Amino acid sequence: MTRTIAHGFVRNFMGNAPSWYKLAIIGFLILNPMVLVILGPVVAGWLLVLEFIFTLAMALKCYPLQPGGLLALEAVFLGLTTPGAVKTEIEHALEVVLLLIFMVAGIYFMKDLLLYVFTKILLRVRNKIVLSLLFSFVAAAMSAFLDALTVTAVVISIGVGFYSIYHKVASGKHFDHDHDHQDDEQVHTNNRNDLDNFRAFLRSLLMHAAVGTALGGVCTLVGEPQNIIIAERASWGFGEFFVRMAPISLPVLVVGLLTAMLLEVTKKFGYGAQLPNNVRKILEDYDLSEDEKRTPQQVASLIAQAVVALWLVVGLIGHFAPVGLIGLSVIVLATVATGIVEEHRIGHAFEEALPFTALLVVFFAVVAVINDQQLFQPIIVEVLKMEGQTQIAAFYVANGVLSMISDNVFVATVYIGEIAKALAEGVITRDQFDMLAVAINTGTNIPSVATPNGQAAFLFLLTSALAPLIRLSYIRMVIMALPYTITMSITGLIAVFYFLQPATDTMYERGLIDHHDAEMVLDNGHGGGHH
Repeated sequence: MTRTIAHGFVRNFMGNAPSWYKLAIIGFLILNPMVLVILGPVVAGWLLVLEFIFTLAMALKCYPLQPGGLLALEAVFLGLTTPGAVKTEIEHALEVVLLLIFMVAGIYFMKDLLLYVFTKILLRVRNKIVLSLLFSFVAAAMSAFLDALTVTAVVISIGVGFYSIYHKVASGKHFDHDHDHQDDEQVHTNNRNDLDNFRAFLRSLLMHAAVGTALGGVCTLVGEPQNIIIAERASWGFGEFFVRMAPISLPVLVVGLLTAMLLEVTKKFGYGAQLPNNVRKILEDYDLSEDEKRTPQQVASLIAQAVVALWLVVGLIGHFAPVGLIGLSVIVLATVATGIVEEHRIGHAFEEALPFTALLVVFFAVVAVINDQQLFQPIIVEVLKMEGQTQIAAFYVANGVLSMISDNVFVATVYIGEIAKALAEGVITRDQFDMLAVAINTGTNIPSVATPNGQAAFLFLLTSALAPLIRLSYIRMVIMALPYTITMSITGLIAVFYFLQPATDTMYERGLIDHHDAEMVLDNGHGGGHH
């Protein structure tokens, strides 16, 4: 009996994950204390970061919350960070947490409208190159005025809608039937090839859209969470932020769209898949069926969702409240207007976001380790020793590389804090501060598309319910993002080096910001614990 129970514990550990992966996690947990004692906390900290990235790469084998959570708990017990430091990181990113909890759920209540609109687009735009550019550009435009995570939630909702429609019919069922679109056993044999091609088609569209969120997110103050942090430290408004980023963000946008076009033409890196004719026919039949049977009540629901969507756009552009609170207002307005008032129906809306929110908090624990052990400090010191255009380009590269490894919000927070400190101490001028702030923002937003952990929107997509359905793994995301990473990063670096030239009439020289103000910039901001 005892042996049977022990075997049960072994089987239960990390569920259906491969045995070798279970052993790897156990090995990490045993290795980390030994490394801490023998080689010290800095080496142990870097090892923990690499181990956590490994759990993200294995997201399709086991959701990263469990193995990553074990590593984070061990880090706290070993003293690499503290619960208080983790709490501080969560407080600094509270707007992102609220966004995930409420905004993603709010999008759930507008999925009928989103599926209606994008089904029309998908069926009417038959040219894959045009369709890819449309998805990328629309995602960029929406991210510039909303935010990347909200747009990603929209894209995920659309992808799940398309996939579930075809999967249901491919399994021999009608549009009205209940169906588990995660169970491929029900799919008829003659439909499996079309299903694989449809997955490839959706993967390419979703990756174009995901990169689009980065292209648009770098442009404006509300596009990414770190943009707000940088703008507050630099005292930039919406217009000034856009103008300062434009010499880098706009060339990168053009190159990003050209890359999307080139990838579809060459059909390399997992792109170029076409919508199978059988799938198109099923989606057209579904669209016709929905149009024919749509009742006045359903039409009213679509109109109400459109009005709520308008409020969402206006609320986010106007920045009337934190993004998460606007998401909460969307939940209230959408459920009231569409008649969804039962608790169990509302609860389904939170199923997608809450696991990722928990994972994000685990990620903050790893960030706290990076912060407490000052893992990035040597890089920051070396970059600050440089001068002129070389220093600006080095800030862009350093932020980009570290964002690939860590998290772009954290990296931006640390770096903007360091240059604010340098400004307050008179090490750099206000003009240098402005140019370095632009390099930090573009560096954390553009090269970070290389890995899912670099961009919160990418990580959200990777860990969503849609990723396993369309076979979008960590490695596949990295491969599909690689050409974008190369073209966009190089374009950004060239633009940073040649377009960020010292201005002759800076805010510092005009007396708009003096040494005391620079100290206030430092004191009023928030970031890493060591500055």
